[in-house]
Amino acid sequence: MHQNVTSLMAMSCSFLIGSMMTQSASADWPQFRGPNSSGIYQGKPIPTEFGPGINEAWNLSLPPGHSSPCVAGDSIYLTGLEAAQKKLVLFCINKESGAIRWKRSIVVKELERGHPSFNPASSTPASDGKRVVAYFGSFGLICFNREGDEQWRIPMPITKSYAGNATSPAIFGDQVVLYRGNHVDHFVLAVNKETGKQQWKVHQEEPFSSELACTSCPIVVGGNLILHTARSVQALDVASGKQVWVAKCATTATSTPVIGEGMVIVAAWNKLGEPALRPRFPSYDELLTGHDANQDDLISQREFPRLMIFHRPEGAEAPQNGASVRFSSVDRDRSGKITRQEWIEQLKGLAKFRSSYQTHGMLALPIENEGLVDPSDIRTLEDQGIPEVPSPLFHQGLVYFVKNGGALTCLELRTGKRVYRLRTSGRGTHYASPIIANDRLITAAGDGKITVLKLGVGPREMYTSQMKDSVYATPAISDGILYVRTHHKLFAFGEKK
Repeated sequence: MHQNVTSLMAMSCSFLIGSMMTQSASADWPQFRGPNSSGIYQGKPIPTEFGPGINEAWNLSLPPGHSSPCVAGDSIYLTGLEAAQKKLVLFCINKESGAIRWKRSIVVKELERGHPSFNPASSTPASDGKRVVAYFGSFGLICFNREGDEQWRIPMPITKSYAGNATSPAIFGDQVVLYRGNHVDHFVLAVNKETGKQQWKVHQEEPFSSELACTSCPIVVGGNLILHTARSVQALDVASGKQVWVAKCATTATSTPVIGEGMVIVAAWNKLGEPALRPRFPSYDELLTGHDANQDDLISQREFPRLMIFHRPEGAEAPQNGASVRFSSVDRDRSGKITRQEWIEQLKGLAKFRSSYQTHGMLALPIENEGLVDPSDIRTLEDQGIPEVPSPLFHQGLVYFVKNGGALTCLELRTGKRVYRLRTSGRGTHYASPIIANDRLITAAGDGKITVLKLGVGPREMYTSQMKDSVYATPAISDGILYVRTHHKLFAFGEKK
C-alpha cells in the first residue's frame, strides 16, 4: 500500500513538473510533435488563415525530406536529402528571417530504402537548445552544438525494412533516446547527450518483420520511458533501461503515444485490423457474371479483376497502398484459367490468412503497471477509423485522431464514447500527425490541404489552406508562428503586424 501511494505521488509530481516544463518551454518545439511529443501548443495565437502568400512571414527552398521542424531558441533544425550526391543534410535556420545559419552534410555509401513514399530524411531532429541530435537510418546518430560544431557521432549499419526507418530521437535530461527496429537490429538506446557515450542498450526480443514500421518517438512520464514498439507498448526505466511493464497488442508501432489522465493512449494499427481494410471477395458466380467476357465459365488472366487482400481505401494516391490476389497463386494447375474449385480453395486460404490478424484499435492503458499487463487493463476506445501513421492527441478529456480520407474522430477518454466523426476538407493519404494550437485543431493531408477546426464537442471547420505541394511532415509551432514543411519548402506563417 505504501509503495502504491508513493508511486502515485511520484507520478503526480512528474505530471506537475512536465506541465511546468511545457509552459516554460512553450516557445520551443524541441522534438517530433513538440514537448514530449504531445502535439499541443499553448501560447501566442497563430493566424487562422494562412498559405502561400497569406500571412506568410517567409519561405525557404530546401532539398526534399519528410522530417518535421525542430525549434529551439531562435533556431529551426531540419533535415533533407541530396540524393544525387548521397548526402544527408542537417540545416540550422534562423526562425525569424528564414536564413540558413549553417548546413552540415553526411555523405553515405548507400541510402536507406523504403516504401515509395519514404524519404531517407524522415526522422525529426531533437534539441535542448545547446545541441541538436539528428538520426538517419542510412548513417546513425550525430550531434552538433548550436554553432554547428560536431560533438559526437554513432555510426550504425544501414537499416533494412519495407517501410523505411522514420523513427525520431528524443532528449530527456542528460540522455538521448532512440528506438530503432529493422531487419538488421532492433533495440532501444540511451546515450549521454554531451559525449554520446552509451548509458544503456536494450535489445528487443520481438522478431522484426516486413509488416512492422517501428517509427514511434519515445516519450517520458516521471522516471519511465513510454514506447510504442513492435506488437506492444512498454515502459522502461529511464536510468537503467530495465523493462517496467509491457502490454501486447496488434500493432506495427508506427505512431507515437500520448498521455492523458494517467493513461497511455496509443493508435495500435495493423494492415487487416478492421473491416474497412479487408475488401469483400466475390463468389465464383459473381466473378463469372462480371468478368467472364468469352462466357466459357472460366476466368483467364486477362479477365481476372484486381482484388485486394488488404487495401487502404482512402489512401489511393499513395503508391503500394495495398496487396492484391495474384492470378498465379489461384491458377494452381497452371492451365491459364481459373476454375470454380480453384477459386473456392483460394477463398478458403484467404479467409485463413486474414483470420491470423487481430483487431486493432485506439487503446488506453494505465501508466501505473508492472510486468506483463493483463489484457483486461487495456481499454479499446475505438476499433474503426484507426490511423496508420498519424499520432493521436489528448486535450481536456478528449482524444482526437485522423486517418486517410480526412476522417477525424473525437472520443471521450473516460467513457470511450464517440463524440463525433467527420470529414475534413483534406482527403486522401495522411502521413502528418494532427496538432493543437490553443483552441484549434490542425490536420494536414498528403496533397497539401491543411484544415483548421475549432476544438471541442461542437466541431467547426474554420479554414482550409492549400499549400500547392505535398505535405507529409507534421507542422511545428513556436511563438505564434506556424511552420509547415512541404516536399520542397519550409514556410513560416504568422499574423501580420
